[in-house]
Amino acid sequence: MILARLISILIGYLFGLFETGYFYGKMYGIDIRKQGSGNSGATNTLRTLGKKAGIITCLGDILKTVLAVIVARAIFKDRYPDGVMLLGLYAGFGAVLGHNFPFYLKFKGGKGVACTGGTVLAVFPIVAPVSMGLFLIISATTKYVSLGSIVGLATVFLQVFIFGKCGILSVPASYATEFYIMTFCFTALGIWQHRSNIKRLLNGTENKLGAKKEK
Repeated sequence: MILARLISILIGYLFGLFETGYFYGKMYGIDIRKQGSGNSGATNTLRTLGKKAGIITCLGDILKTVLAVIVARAIFKDRYPDGVMLLGLYAGFGAVLGHNFPFYLKFKGGKGVACTGGTVLAVFPIVAPVSMGLFLIISATTKYVSLGSIVGLATVFLQVFIFGKCGILSVPASYATEFYIMTFCFTALGIWQHRSNIKRLLNGTENKLGAKKEK
C-alpha cells in the first residue's frame, strides 16, 4: 500500500494548491501575501478583505480538503477496504502540504488550520464538536485566533488517540499506530506553523481579532 499512500498524498497536494484566499484577493487586484501577515489563509484574508472574504476562504479551504479525501477513498476503496480511512488521512495531509507550501507561490501559503478542519470532518468527524468548538470559543473570547487554532489542533490529536484506544474510531488494528502518527504530524505541523504567533502570545504582542495587520 506504499504506492497508494504516495498517490493519496499527491492527490491531496494537488487539491491543496488551490489557494482560496490568494485567488479571491486576485479577483480584486490584491495579493493577499503582501498584506497583513503575508499569509494566504482565512485569518489574514479576514483581516485584510473583511468577513465575507474570510468566510469564503475558510469554506473553500475546508471544501478542497474534503474533496481530496473523497477522491482518494473513491480510488482505493475496493482495493484497500481496510486501509481506506488511513489513505483518506494521507490525502488530507497532502492537502495541508499543498496549502501550506504551494510550489507556484514559492512555497508560501497558509497555516493549514482550515484544511485540517476539512480533514477532521472528512475522516474522523466525531472529534469536530470539541476541537472546532474550542477554537470558536477561545477565538471569540480572547480575540486571539492563533490561540484558538493551537488549542483546537492539539485537541484533535488527543481525541483521536483516546477514541482510537477506546475503540470508538473504526481504525483497523494493523493501521492504528500509523494513524496516530499521521494525526500527530497534522497537529504538530499546524502548531509549528504558528511558532511566530506563539512567540508573540508569550511576549504579549500578538494581534487580536480585528487588527488590520500583525506587528
